[in-house]
Amino acid sequence: MPLISSPRRPVEASPVRRDERYIYIACPWTPVGGGMFKVADYLIQSQAERRPNGAALLRPLDTRGAGSPVFSLWVLFCAIASIVRGRLSGRLAGVHVNMAERMSLFRKGTLVVVCAALGLPTVLHLHAQMQCFYSRLPAVFRGLARWVFSLPKAVIVIGPAARRFVIDVLQVPAERVHTIINGVPEPQSFWGLSPEGGRQRVLFLGNLSDRKGVLDLLRALAEPVLDGADMEVTIAGGGDVAGYQAKARELGVDGIVRFEGWCDQKKVSRLLAKCDMLVLPSYDEVLPLAILEALAHGVAVVTTAVGEIPSLLTDGVDAVYVKVGNPASIAAGMHKVMDQPGLRQSMAKNGRDLYLRQFSMSTFFCNVASVHQHHFGVAGHMKDVLRLAQNDPVPAETARTYAVVE
Repeated sequence: MPLISSPRRPVEASPVRRDERYIYIACPWTPVGGGMFKVADYLIQSQAERRPNGAALLRPLDTRGAGSPVFSLWVLFCAIASIVRGRLSGRLAGVHVNMAERMSLFRKGTLVVVCAALGLPTVLHLHAQMQCFYSRLPAVFRGLARWVFSLPKAVIVIGPAARRFVIDVLQVPAERVHTIINGVPEPQSFWGLSPEGGRQRVLFLGNLSDRKGVLDLLRALAEPVLDGADMEVTIAGGGDVAGYQAKARELGVDGIVRFEGWCDQKKVSRLLAKCDMLVLPSYDEVLPLAILEALAHGVAVVTTAVGEIPSLLTDGVDAVYVKVGNPASIAAGMHKVMDQPGLRQSMAKNGRDLYLRQFSMSTFFCNVASVHQHHFGVAGHMKDVLRLAQNDPVPAETARTYAVVE
């Protein structure tokens, strides 16, 4: 998931009332948290500024900070202290713990254990495909991981592969596992597609690394099938920008590539509003928010079929799939979209329709709120939750009851 989110600490929706209960949304509240931070931040941003009596306030809880691994231990200690204070006050209803893999498993596992010791309910939200990482752990740590996953009231996963792993391998009872697909906000503007025969605007969004397929994309731009193609390619994201700029010069494609560096949420939205095609040739993903944001903007998607992507997108309908680590395949996929305006237009429409059906922020917020209501006894309240966007397919009764998508 891309490291392009705003680094700000979210501002709480309104002053906290003395008697108001709240729910902590725990994750790294910096770009270090990547897509996990963006998902959590979107929840915070989407809550109503004025909440009815009985609705909870969603509050950010930083679990890592932006400093060194040693400093992150201090941030974790501060997070635990905040949880203890909230528990003693009686106002902390529960903790929504966002977890990835590697050190995230350690930090968030610690929070889950502390909450269990305090008798405080938790919901564990898994944002990673942990199968490979888990299989490499020593047996004793695999046992500890299963124990940690046995403690929360519920586990949220993003797709069917993660659900099978949590149930079959981590041995979490199926009734405690909820599949909730991430959501992204409604775009603020649409610029429309480039006219037929016009210059094609291609965008990459993500942390700049070989694992994200940046080098493969640059090599694809030098493939013969794209010779003479009238296009401009924008690569947006933090990482080794200078190194990839040098590689673009070495490959002779620097004339059509612009590196934007790290971008905040507003700039990402502007870039998507002006592009025709998102290319994300990653080696490993769960469900990248960059793809969901592209669908929301009506942008054609060229991507590898990794993680949960093939369970939600259909090749040739709302995406074009390319082979992992294969520049020639990436170039062919890009050429296919650029050479067939009708395909590009249909993909844009189908992707936008898919966003409205499955990836809207109202759907995501309501589904998460349903889990909170069931396990914490309270839930957040979304902005204009009963006045959904004109084209948003989520009916009012769903918004009222916070029905969970299973």
